[in-house]
Amino acid sequence: MPNIKFHTPVMLREVLDYLDLRPGKIIVDATLGTAGHAEKILERILPGGRLIGIDRDEESLSIARERLNKFGPACELVHGNFADVDMLLEKLKVTKVDGALFDLGISSVQLQDAARGFSFQNEGPLDMRMDKDSYVSAYDLVNNLNEEELSTLLWNFGEERWHNRIARLLVRERERQPITTTLELADIVSKSIPSRYRYRHYCIHSATRTFQALRIAVNRELEILEAAVNKTIAILERKARICVISFHSLEDRVIKFAFRKAQADGLIDIVTPKPLTPAQPEVAANPASRSSKLRVAERI
Repeated sequence: MPNIKFHTPVMLREVLDYLDLRPGKIIVDATLGTAGHAEKILERILPGGRLIGIDRDEESLSIARERLNKFGPACELVHGNFADVDMLLEKLKVTKVDGALFDLGISSVQLQDAARGFSFQNEGPLDMRMDKDSYVSAYDLVNNLNEEELSTLLWNFGEERWHNRIARLLVRERERQPITTTLELADIVSKSIPSRYRYRHYCIHSATRTFQALRIAVNRELEILEAAVNKTIAILERKARICVISFHSLEDRVIKFAFRKAQADGLIDIVTPKPLTPAQPEVAANPASRSSKLRVAERI
């Protein structure tokens, strides 16, 4: 794997500490990615421990499989959607786990691959599918939704202030010819936004929220998140913990209310009443971590 620049795991120390890892524990990493967290988790639960890694991205799984090969049968990797975490674990004859991790960020490996269409930095097709077997791509949404539907999508999933203007120009431009590439989309979005607003906090690109909204819609990220967290809470052993790292307010809101409801139902105690954020040295070393928030709960 010499040419692969691994995704840097966010808030790694905090995750390892809050999961309270010890040899012999069974941990599920529901968003395995390229195994940055998983590798360190495995080091702490051996001997006798077992890590089950789930991801719907076959390319990430392939990288993780090679990276974690040294751990042998202690590591089991599964291609699937974390919305099906209960069924995926049932197939492995696992009914209870000693800890669970969700890292909801898109990996740098996915961003670096222009062919996946996640990034507005490089020319690539409008794809954005985490699972390449999925039917709907960003191209389909951008070129087939009507103006009102596009505007609603951009607001609901991207909280994009200029959603009406962007949707209007997208529809106008695609009447000439289909919008097919990431750079083409990013350029149209930038033209839609008044020049003085094109770069926001931390010099965020003006297309950031549009790309976020399309990615979330394509992969149904918010739709499946609450169900996945609830299913995971249900299979936690007593005193086992669930750690969830989110990267924008929409995700964090889903987790916050899912935890509050589970606590009201007597299933968990919330360990972090307010989400944890990365320390300044981590943000300086890995700017991509700056928007991350970690919430932790413990099964009663």
